[in-house]
Amino acid sequence: MTQKTWTQAVMEKRLVRYADLKGLRNAFIDARTPGSDRKENFTIIGPGVSENPAQVVHIPEAHGFNVGAARQPFGCTNSQHSHLTAETFVVHTGKWRFVFGPDKDEGYIDVEPGDVATVPTHMFRGFEKLDEGTGFLFVVLGHDDPGKVVWAPSVFKMAEDYGLKLLKGGKLVDTTLGETVPEGAELEQPPSAEVLKELATPPLEELAKYAIKAGDIKGDPNSPLAGEGVEEAGVIGDVDGQDGIKAGPIVGHWKHDFTLRRLKLETGATIAAHARAEQEVIFVQSGTLEFTWDSGSLVMGAGDTLTVPIGLMHGFRNPASADAIAFVIRGAAAPAAPVFAAA
Repeated sequence: MTQKTWTQAVMEKRLVRYADLKGLRNAFIDARTPGSDRKENFTIIGPGVSENPAQVVHIPEAHGFNVGAARQPFGCTNSQHSHLTAETFVVHTGKWRFVFGPDKDEGYIDVEPGDVATVPTHMFRGFEKLDEGTGFLFVVLGHDDPGKVVWAPSVFKMAEDYGLKLLKGGKLVDTTLGETVPEGAELEQPPSAEVLKELATPPLEELAKYAIKAGDIKGDPNSPLAGEGVEEAGVIGDVDGQDGIKAGPIVGHWKHDFTLRRLKLETGATIAAHARAEQEVIFVQSGTLEFTWDSGSLVMGAGDTLTVPIGLMHGFRNPASADAIAFVIRGAAAPAAPVFAAA
């Protein structure tokens, strides 16, 4: 598809507004466990890891990574589980605690709005909402196929007590709705003692290196997007980017295969038209961000997510009276430098 085909209507379909998110309360095997029965799971880009085929996928297009979200009220828990690929969290609203180990007794890290945390593959983690009100976590999972979730042994027992069974392959069966296990189908079994050893929790001092507070995220003057009223900060980068931004400050010993950056635009600040060689997904953390291209513009607010076509010349502007802060996923371990439009 050429640049000329990116009409206003087409681009609006690549924008998922926070108010239009369609979540699911029974996406996973722990959906009826007391404390976990009020959580909502969202699949924004890619197939995600939901165990329920009723999960709405807003944008199915393959990006090389998946984007999802979780929304939970005070005290609500996401049960202990392990992923095969990177799982990265941007805290949009609320205060949260990430708890480690199959029995939730191997340490924790607390995070709040604007903080970022990424959790190593092949270890158990869960998270719970700590403060009053509802909170929202923006989540990035590595690869087009992030694989299925591995649940801690205790989750299987609690799920069975509330009528939920998980088939091998990751499909959820809800017996309270009259669903039955298909003839010949096998049930997923809790991880064995040998598997639990393979999913051992790293030392807490190591895990602490994979989280960063909002106030510690600093703009990089080497960014080609940096300018008057504009800063771009590296957040997650396993290697140096080709765009001048160095690896880190969060560097995993496992592959993310994407980078995460933070953009900050002061009132009236702009970023000139440029194109990218890799997938680019923008999540607005706070403020207002105007996205522009030859055929139109989109005004994004807090919680909105936009995926930008590869090669599309586009720019940004902050039209509001407060700073615009957005997190940007670039679909490469070492993103190429942007190509700016000719003056």
